[in-house]
Amino acid sequence: MEDQVKYLLRRLVRRIPTQVLKGTLEKWGRLTVAQQQNIDFTQTKWALADQLITISEEKGWTVQHIAELEMIYVIDNPIERMWHALQLVDPESNAAAVELMQFKKQFKSHLNELVRHVSVKIKKHTDEAVWIRIAWGDRCSQPNNLRPTYVVHYLQTPYVFVTGLTSKRKPLLYQALIIATRHQTIKDANLSGRKLSAIRDLLMQQYEQVFSAKYPSHLVERSQKASHPQIKREHAEAEVNRFQMACEAFGGGKLPQLQSAVYKLETKFKDPTNQVMAESEQPFRCVVTFASTDLLESLRHCASSGISSTPVTPLLSSIPRKGRNYLVITDKVPGSDSQINQTTH
Repeated sequence: MEDQVKYLLRRLVRRIPTQVLKGTLEKWGRLTVAQQQNIDFTQTKWALADQLITISEEKGWTVQHIAELEMIYVIDNPIERMWHALQLVDPESNAAAVELMQFKKQFKSHLNELVRHVSVKIKKHTDEAVWIRIAWGDRCSQPNNLRPTYVVHYLQTPYVFVTGLTSKRKPLLYQALIIATRHQTIKDANLSGRKLSAIRDLLMQQYEQVFSAKYPSHLVERSQKASHPQIKREHAEAEVNRFQMACEAFGGGKLPQLQSAVYKLETKFKDPTNQVMAESEQPFRCVVTFASTDLLESLRHCASSGISSTPVTPLLSSIPRKGRNYLVITDKVPGSDSQINQTTH
C-alpha cells in the first residue's frame, strides 16, 4: 500500500502544473504551515514529488488521501478531460425532495451492493454541483485509482456529466444514479466536450439567449464599409439584420465554448448522374464533423459577417436549440418538421 501511495503521489505531482500545485496543496489542508513554506516550488517535479513522499511517510497518508488531493485538482481544472452529458428521465413524485445526505447514502450503498471493491468519494462544490469520484474494482482486484470515473450532478436537475466511464461500468453507474435521484431511467444527451462549463451552460441554457427582436440602434455603428450615406445605411441595416439572426440562432454575449459538432447522415443518395447509388434502398451514410476551439462563436461570426447565409440553417442552429452536438440527419417523412432526429446512443 505504501508503494501505491508513493506512485499515485508522484504521478499526480507530475500531472499538476507547478503554478497550480501550491494552491491545490493549500486547499487540501494536509500540510502544516511550516511544511508548506519549506516546499521549494522552483525545483524539478521529481524533487517536489520526493519531498512530498517524505512528508507522506511521516504523516501516514493513504491512497484515500491522495485521491482527495486529485479530486480537488480535477474540480478546479475539469478542462483536461472529455465530458459527456446524460439526462435523467421520468422522475418519481418525490425526486425534487432529494437532499445531499440522502443522495450520498443511496448512491454509495447501492454501488457497494453492485461492486464488491469500489471506492467512492462525494464532495459538494461551491456552485451546488455534487462531484463524485469512483475508483472501480471487481471481485478479485482492489479499486483502480489510476483510472477513476468522475461524475458531476446538480441536485434537483435531470442533468449528469461524466468522464472516464467505460462501457463495462456504465450500467452500474446508471443504476446507482437512477436509484439515488429517484428517476426511472437515464439516457445519453448527445452532448460532449472538453470544457465542462460549456456543455453544462448549453444543456442547462445558462447563457444569453436572443429572441426575435430588433437589436439596439448602436449596432449600426459597426458598419463602416461605405462612405455614401444611402449605401452606408443599407450596409448597416443588412449587417444589423445578419447579426440579429446570428444571435437568435446561437445566442448573444459570451457563448459556451464547444470544440466540435458531429452530424451522422443517414439520407438517400440524390444524384441523377449516378443511378446505382440513387436507386439503392439503403440510406447513404457518412459522418461530418465541425471542429474549432470555439465552435459556436465561429458559426455566429460566419453568419453575422456574411460568410454564411442567413437565416441560419436549422442544421447548425440545432446545436444550441437542442442542447447537443451529436445529431443524426435523415430524410424527411410525412408530418415531420425537421430532418434532424433526436437519437439516443
